[in-house]
Amino acid sequence: MIKQMPELPDIQVYVEQLAERLMGQPLTAVTIAKPFVLRSVEPPIADAVGRRFTGIRRSGKRIVLVLDTDRFLVIHLMIAGRLRWRDTVAAGAAAGAGEARGRGRKPPAIAARLILATFTVPPGTLYFTEAGTTRRASLHYVQGEAALAAFDRGGLEVLGADRSAFAARLALERHTLKRTLTDPRLFSGIGNAYSDEILHRARLSPMALSTKMSDADIGRLYDATQDVLTEWTSRLRAATAHEFPEKVTAFHDEMAVHGRYGQPCPDCGAPVQRIRYASNETNYCARCQTGGRRLADRAMSRLLKEDWPRSIDDVE
Repeated sequence: MIKQMPELPDIQVYVEQLAERLMGQPLTAVTIAKPFVLRSVEPPIADAVGRRFTGIRRSGKRIVLVLDTDRFLVIHLMIAGRLRWRDTVAAGAAAGAGEARGRGRKPPAIAARLILATFTVPPGTLYFTEAGTTRRASLHYVQGEAALAAFDRGGLEVLGADRSAFAARLALERHTLKRTLTDPRLFSGIGNAYSDEILHRARLSPMALSTKMSDADIGRLYDATQDVLTEWTSRLRAATAHEFPEKVTAFHDEMAVHGRYGQPCPDCGAPVQRIRYASNETNYCARCQTGGRRLADRAMSRLLKEDWPRSIDDVE
């Protein structure tokens, strides 16, 4: 199955769990295990040691760890990057401390080959890992809000936007709805997985054009975007139960269509269809979204190839 990067709901849960563990804590050590991951040179990463965490933010699909005196650690997980947490507990007190915070189970060991960087605070260590050999995950250490703003792709934060702002973004460029929702310059934090779920909830074809939508279509898409992102953030938050998320994935059994090719649509029972193109996959229900018409994979793949960004940086 195609790997995909974490999206808004997954990143939001990371942010909340990181805030529980890092806020107010001093950064006592930073280790860069794989030099390629650090993409900035000024200020030097050693400058971060000794500073306290004063905030945790989401910027699109990036996680921003805010340190005092206007310093920022900017983490982009990309496709295979993940974060893991391990408590620092004194011998003999491990069980009591873990159970007190709802994390009494001993977490699995982290393979050294996966570790890109570590960030240590008195309560524990945050591990930045990446599976595979693509080396796309990144870490930047920057100073000042202006430097941080350079990472903002300009996408609309949909959960804080009204319908008119949402509609204005749809009309900015002529693309398929699939491409429009996942363009970080148009909408922030939405990727392959949740765009499939949003379009299914809205009963809209992924191949429909963003500039040829009726008011009713726009209203359904706006409502579906709000509902799906809010619902999945709540689901993932509840699933962690205050534990740090160990298995972050774009595929969930409870999803309606994404990653469910050939399985029955939960609403109508028709088999879920897919369009594959390069390293991306679109899942949809023909009965619910395209009037019963199955989109030809080869023809649609050619269309998506023309409508999809050529660089991974344009996907985010």
